[in-house]
Amino acid sequence: MKKIAAVCVLLGFLALLSGCAYAVGGALGAGGTATGYEVHLDNERDRVEKLYKDGKIDKREYEIRVDQIRRDSAIQ
Repeated sequence: MKKIAAVCVLLGFLALLSGCAYAVGGALGAGGTATGYEVHLDNERDRVEKLYKDGKIDKREYEIRVDQIRRDSAIQ
């Protein structure tokens, strides 16, 4: 995920240098937002897995939560 964020920042700087910041800026902003959301989902997936391993949730609850995270994610 860090690589994707770095690429988005680099593309943003290139867009500013090329003079097409207005057209590309919106796309890069949306890309950055999507990247942040995917990072959040990855962290949530790790948290749910830890809860399951610690015995705080059962297998059924684990599967429900992981399925929801998969459905919310654009990258599957």
